[in-house]
Amino acid sequence: MSAQVALVTGANKGIGYEIARGLAAAGLRVLIGARSATRGREAAGKLTAEGYDVSTVRLDVTDPESVAAAAHTVEHEHGRLDVLVNNAAVLLDFGVAPSAAPLDAVRGTLETNVLGVVAVTNAMLPLLRRAPAGRIVNLSSGLGSLAVTTDPASPYARMPMVAYNVSKTAVNAVTVCYANELRDTPIKVNAADPGYCATDMNGGSGDRTPEQGASAAVRLATLPADGPSGGFFDEDGPLPW
Repeated sequence: MSAQVALVTGANKGIGYEIARGLAAAGLRVLIGARSATRGREAAGKLTAEGYDVSTVRLDVTDPESVAAAAHTVEHEHGRLDVLVNNAAVLLDFGVAPSAAPLDAVRGTLETNVLGVVAVTNAMLPLLRRAPAGRIVNLSSGLGSLAVTTDPASPYARMPMVAYNVSKTAVNAVTVCYANELRDTPIKVNAADPGYCATDMNGGSGDRTPEQGASAAVRLATLPADGPSGGFFDEDGPLPW
């Protein structure tokens, strides 16, 4: 069996890039999914220069034709997919109160952060079924935890962004749905919370590095056969829904 193949969406920078690096360092052949073919090649080139087995595939998670083409490319070039990390996301209402959130921002957020996860997962699932033990990791957030955001003592309770927060709560639900469907297969499906990382998405305001944020996703993507499925985790362990 050749090296395991992993696809990370939105991986040309930030947390996605560090997830790609972490998986490549673990010995996987990594495909960087990126909306821009140029930025995808640049990111893959940097990791290739470090000695990793990394290439890129153009992938816009909101474009059905792009998703289908990416699945065709993975099948044609690799025949299967061992790991899918749904990382691509947008944050369009940072610091905006729910009552002031433009509906277009809410729609755009859900289109990428939720429907994009479903679209890519459905397109790649036949390839994941060909792997001996497929892994799906969906990037979520503590902002998607109802338990956390309803705790007045949590700093996340002071970040009531209706578009982004709702999208990540939905990602958690999507994770559970797929885990239940695939319960009797070797495929494991989990959600990862990277923590509040300094990225372009939040203007570099996070208190963690993208590399730190990638650790939970890398661990869940490389779970052993007796690992969990249908859970929500950060680098320290399970999180409340």
